Amino acid sequence: MSSSLRSHPLRSHPKAKWWALFVISLTQLVVVLDGTIVNIALPQAQIALNMDDHLRQWVVTAYALAFGALLLLGGRIADFWGRKRTFMVGMIGFGLASLYAGMAAAGWELILGRALQGVFAAMLAPAALALLTTLFPSGKERNVAFAVFGTVAGAGAAVGMVLGGLLTEFFDWRWCLLVNLFFVVVGLIGGGLFLTESRAGGDNRYDLWGALFVTAGLGSLVYGFSLAETGWTSPLTITFIVLGVVLLAVFVWVETRVSNPLLPLRVVTHRVRGGAFLIQAVAGSVMIGATLYLTFYLQIVLGMGALEAGVASLPLPLGTMVLAGLATKILGRMGPRPMLIGGPLVVAAALLYLSFITPDGNYLVQVAPALLVMGMGMAFVFIPLQNVALTGVAPHDAGVASAVTNSAMQIGGSIGLSVFTAVYAAVVAGQAQVGPSELTAGYGGVFVAAAIGMLAASAIAITMVRGRKEDLLPLGPISDDAPVARLSDDTDTLSTVR
Repeated sequence: MSSSLRSHPLRSHPKAKWWALFVISLTQLVVVLDGTIVNIALPQAQIALNMDDHLRQWVVTAYALAFGALLLLGGRIADFWGRKRTFMVGMIGFGLASLYAGMAAAGWELILGRALQGVFAAMLAPAALALLTTLFPSGKERNVAFAVFGTVAGAGAAVGMVLGGLLTEFFDWRWCLLVNLFFVVVGLIGGGLFLTESRAGGDNRYDLWGALFVTAGLGSLVYGFSLAETGWTSPLTITFIVLGVVLLAVFVWVETRVSNPLLPLRVVTHRVRGGAFLIQAVAGSVMIGATLYLTFYLQIVLGMGALEAGVASLPLPLGTMVLAGLATKILGRMGPRPMLIGGPLVVAAALLYLSFITPDGNYLVQVAPALLVMGMGMAFVFIPLQNVALTGVAPHDAGVASAVTNSAMQIGGSIGLSVFTAVYAAVVAGQAQVGPSELTAGYGGVFVAAAIGMLAASAIAITMVRGRKEDLLPLGPISDDAPVARLSDDTDTLSTVR
């Protein structure tokens, strides 16, 4: 880009990077909340479009699956084609897909529109996070920026439910999709004014075979898990899960053979970064999957309306926002490891408490405290995760590393939703009739399964996120031509490489 464009008065203003942070965070909000904003509207959309229960699930899954499966390719497009350019095109495409889905006249059109939203979100999200990484390469400003970004990511799912309830109650379920047009307009204006183009240098050829195998592998895996609702031993369930694993194994093999891989294995094979990606996947399963069943409990069992159910979920994002500042200070003083060990334990405890819900339960006693504590725990998960997942990644890999972070969240959410659906189906199976008591028991089983997942996340942090605080947080700006401070793959110290 020419120096005249780089020196645009707005972009050279001392506060320009903070306005850019606002635009990037807004992007993260819209891609995360779109994973849940339609949840509360699903009963109305199902009736309006005459969808059965199995098809209803794909309104959520189609978005998360397309988003997660294509994020790696989106990350490479951002790195090679230009991060700002990819951001702007992703914004436009996301707006058009939202318009199509919002005007859907049949169930398949809604699902197709949601899938198209996921396709463009897969361009938008890694471009946004890569831009954030280059804007704030190190130091206290980076911690603050990632704290804001992590808070938005942590609260976005719950904010989606609140906004979905408001729009469904006072307007129409279609506005849960059409509201994205407002975010798109703000994002396009803000992006044009405050974002600066950047791209990776070097070999910019695309790994199309890698893109094919990872997309097909993740798609088969998620579809196989979605079939588990009818039984884990079903031939189709086993076939698609095994096929997904095989295709992903072929993808890994391809990545070791090509000169310019879609996913450089160095990004994910390091113990610390790999641990961060696994924790992100578990957290995604809880925020996308478990919150859907919370919505069902509030509306179907407790009889809340759309808006009331949305407001009832507010303690979750409030808990995250209340502790965001404290979590940021602790991150700088103690480092991410204690937070990633303790945060999931707090969330697990809240989910176990939530599993004791009853058909005639009191919301203020059985639900609200659990959501508040759960949100607090999530603050200690999401805020350090973005830092740890991107530590030591050179700018050439910034887009793909950002894509893996988002992909872990979305694929974790897709698989988590399928697993939770299978758990729910197993709990209520064999019942002569499914009333409030049976429904509540099924939802309680889902929350227990989610708690077990968060306990596993804490164990992952204990075993994989190891090293001194200085090793786990960025030490300084990184350039493609300068020595890079990287986490050593064999030790808990930093090694300098070229």
